[in-house]
Amino acid sequence: MINQDMGRGKVQMKRIENAASRQVTFSKRRNGLLKKAYELSVLCDAEVAVLIFSQKGRLFEFSSNDMQKTVERYRKHPKAHVQADSVDKEQYIQQIISESTEMVNEIEQLEISQRKLLGRGLNSCSLEELQDMHNLLEKSLSNIRARKDEFFKEKMEKLQEKKRVLLEENTILREKCGEKPWPHPTQQKEAVKNLSSSRKNSEVETELSIGFPKPKLH
Repeated sequence: MINQDMGRGKVQMKRIENAASRQVTFSKRRNGLLKKAYELSVLCDAEVAVLIFSQKGRLFEFSSNDMQKTVERYRKHPKAHVQADSVDKEQYIQQIISESTEMVNEIEQLEISQRKLLGRGLNSCSLEELQDMHNLLEKSLSNIRARKDEFFKEKMEKLQEKKRVLLEENTILREKCGEKPWPHPTQQKEAVKNLSSSRKNSEVETELSIGFPKPKLH
């Protein structure tokens, strides 16, 4: 694209590569643009506002009226709303398309990884990829074992807590009924052991006393 530059010949419209020349051109063009904006506002009684940001982010502005009021007036203009809405919709559509493409690629990569972890399509894998999958599987197995141990530990703690609550409720009920408190678990085991021994002795005596006594042979 060629532009006629104020009697200095033709200037090609592209980015100036030399930083010093680019800065000098920016300063000249900026001052010229602000001057033209001022002249337009005075000669034509137009409400003009110009905002310029340099490459380093520095702001230059001109407004024939209050800048904030001019900006608010622009925002309330129907045409501005239509343009803004169309730009927003286009950007939104482009964003959705980009996100969808990325998601499809991620799903494909996950499906490939899943097939390889299941032992399919390993012929095309390098030794490094196989080692990475081996490490991943080892790590997963470690996590599963840790979770299993944690699950059993939580279950045992819940059972112990349930046992404690039941013993407390049993003690309260026995006290209300005027009975002796339920013995300690260690004493319970000892009592059950003694009861088992007593039953065995009783069974032996019963066997010896069943039936008529056999006559003694002379």
